[in-house]
Amino acid sequence: MKITIFLSIAIVALGISGICIKILLKKNGEFSGTCASNNPFLNKTGEKCGYCGAEPGLKCKKEEKSLAK
Repeated sequence: MKITIFLSIAIVALGISGICIKILLKKNGEFSGTCASNNPFLNKTGEKCGYCGAEPGLKCKKEEKSLAK
């Protein structure tokens, strides 16, 4: 029982540290490709992105907005 709890905590800690390392190594600490419209598994009906309004297959408009500031 204790081993299972320890392994669970270790796996979660490893995942969180991996995400932290990715953020530290990425330019400006941002994830790339965050638009769901670019992912065919998440957007099966071909709708626009609800966050930035990008059409499927187009670059995320959030990046354009942040560059304009």
